[in-house]
Amino acid sequence: MSLYIYGTVTNTGKGFFTHQDRLDFYLSGHPANVWVIGNNEKGVAWLSKKNGVEKTKAQAQALVNTEVTTLQTSWDDLSDELKATSTRPTNVTLP
Repeated sequence: MSLYIYGTVTNTGKGFFTHQDRLDFYLSGHPANVWVIGNNEKGVAWLSKKNGVEKTKAQAQALVNTEVTTLQTSWDDLSDELKATSTRPTNVTLP
């Protein structure tokens, strides 16, 4: 059994996840509304309750890669002055 499940779900702001959720299961948000969730009963229930869509790790990674590439391209197109005020988005590898 895998340690994690992967899914897409839109963060709705305050209350989207709680402190108790974080105690009950691993939870990590990534670009493209991809979430890595601990593969236990409470984690699976949370994804379902949020109307999330489960993805394979490969599908989730592809979504993240596409989003990061888009962000990097946008950053590359900035003027040098704006680049000086921020850092270029880095690649993300899901656990």
